[in-house]
Amino acid sequence: MARLDSVGDVLLTGPAVRAVAAGAARVTLLAGPRGRAAAELLPGVDRVLEWPAPWIEPDPGPVDPDQLNLLVKMVEDVDRALIFTSFHQSPLPLALLLRMARIPWIGAISVDYPGSLLDLRHQVPDDIPEPERALSLTTAAGYPPVGSSLSVRGPLPEPDLPSGYLVVHPGTSVPARAWPPGHCAALVELLTGHGHRVVVTGSPGERELTARVAGRHGIDLGGRTTLAELAGALAGARVVVAGNTGPAHLAAAVGTPVVSLFAPTVPAVRWAPYGVRRRVLGDQRAACADTRATVCPLLGHPCLSSVTPDQVHQAIMEVMR
Repeated sequence: MARLDSVGDVLLTGPAVRAVAAGAARVTLLAGPRGRAAAELLPGVDRVLEWPAPWIEPDPGPVDPDQLNLLVKMVEDVDRALIFTSFHQSPLPLALLLRMARIPWIGAISVDYPGSLLDLRHQVPDDIPEPERALSLTTAAGYPPVGSSLSVRGPLPEPDLPSGYLVVHPGTSVPARAWPPGHCAALVELLTGHGHRVVVTGSPGERELTARVAGRHGIDLGGRTTLAELAGALAGARVVVAGNTGPAHLAAAVGTPVVSLFAPTVPAVRWAPYGVRRRVLGDQRAACADTRATVCPLLGHPCLSSVTPDQVHQAIMEVMR
């Protein structure tokens, strides 16, 4: 099995992985460097291989024939492959390399004509949630679903945090998906003023952001957790507030409700947190809808900046009820 992009994408493939694991002797998951940590958390995965695909990575170097040959060597013991992609990605470059490794059977969702690269060319409607899209491929390949919820393998680390806390995760992988930092900081002030304990999470590169958002009253965990430790922190939260980013899907995978600040650059029907109580906020009809923009093309980032901390507070109260 292969899912070569980021943390959230890998987590959304989890139900499909479990379906295959129920019918296969061994599951190897080929992941990219951005998704490896998530791959290691998925139930049903026996082995994780890491390889940076030059057609998937956001800042790829030149195509290196030695790296291509390395992948061919890595997967020579695989006898059946399923390639999972987002709707805008082609599985065919990877399928070609897997054929070079003499893998006898390969399946994928493909709009493009695959020639002899695929044994199963599956097609599916566009506007369905990503976990269901992936499950449709495994079902077509002969692996019926064993459940559709996201999940991670346990036991998870238990954080040393006060009970009853809320999590605010202000960071995103691209600027177009981020709620303004000032709004995030104002939300933390608002929530703590109402007596809530608030934990602010983020990656090592987001420490300045999380410190600003946590302010004087929030608990700043920015850059202080592994992905498994972050999963443990999210599992203990009453609600997680996050943009369209991997930790929102990680929260769903541990069963925590999510208030999603969702920029419409990709469709919420496909990418909103799946399988948990949720509220999706943000103007889904904004001019940037479906553009896949990484930087907001509109002055002032109106799709998300128009969402106020009071509206998020109300949404938090609703999902907690």
